[in-house]
Amino acid sequence: MLGLALAASRPARAQTAPLMVEGHPFDRRVVLAGTELQLNGTGVRAVAWFKGYAAALYLRTPTRDAAQALSQPGPKRLQLRLLHTVPAGEFVRAFRKGIERNTPAADLPALAERIDRFAALVDALGEVRKGDLVNLDLEPGRGTVFSVNGTLRGEAIVGEDFFAALLRSFVGDRPYDSRLKSGLLAGTA
Repeated sequence: MLGLALAASRPARAQTAPLMVEGHPFDRRVVLAGTELQLNGTGVRAVAWFKGYAAALYLRTPTRDAAQALSQPGPKRLQLRLLHTVPAGEFVRAFRKGIERNTPAADLPALAERIDRFAALVDALGEVRKGDLVNLDLEPGRGTVFSVNGTLRGEAIVGEDFFAALLRSFVGDRPYDSRLKSGLLAGTA
């Protein structure tokens, strides 16, 4: 009887255990701004044989649709776990390129100052190190909150449009990595 009870409890524990990606744990649920978010999907940013980071997308309601992920109201989290140390400037260039490729040209001027502020926050790190945990959080009414290893970096960047521009870099029509996009939009983990 005890063996049956233990066996019955295994699936529940498996659902709450973190999902491992490239040896790093990603929680299946997180609480942000008082709202429980679910792991929507994970993936790895890779160029040829080089794996730069593992990523996870957290939403209130899982979806496989990029437009729904972008327009879904409420808090959101994009989490990155660095798999290699890279200069901050390289990280900034990749973000700028991704935003420019996935944001309508008419919208870029309104984002320019905030993109520059975000770039300055990242540049101030000097480098992002292997193992660093980067959170890009959308907190409604506050904006995009950037933290590294649990430490807030600068003030929140106002406007949900800024977070949407960052997220489109990953799940937009011309993402950094199409396999990463597919993983982030798995709809459930």
